[in-house]
Amino acid sequence: MATGRNPLAMQMARGSSREGVGHWKLQRLTSIANLILIVWFVISVLALSNANYAETRAWLAAPSNTILMILLVISTYIHAPLGLQVVIEDYVHHEGAKMAALAAIKLLAVGLAVASLVAILKVSLGS
Repeated sequence: MATGRNPLAMQMARGSSREGVGHWKLQRLTSIANLILIVWFVISVLALSNANYAETRAWLAAPSNTILMILLVISTYIHAPLGLQVVIEDYVHHEGAKMAALAAIKLLAVGLAVASLVAILKVSLGS
């Protein structure tokens, strides 16, 4: 597709939206955060493998664990749609289907993130 744009300007990130680099950076940042937080989560789950609900709730009620769990949920639900967006943009060629899929993924991610955060807060606050 010819855009009529100066190739040098496009190379210097002066293209239409300049969001490609930001998307890439955010995906890398959330992947690093997820790596750290998932290691913490796996270690925590292994430590809680024989715990009952009350012990698990008490663990989650600790402010540091609640905060780390919330950060894990936020980071995961930011990272996942970013990766799916790249796949959809690369492989879905019908513009209407592409826009619908991107909107559905973003709405689903927001809905699941809110539900996850509510569940974490309910358990950690003892409701």
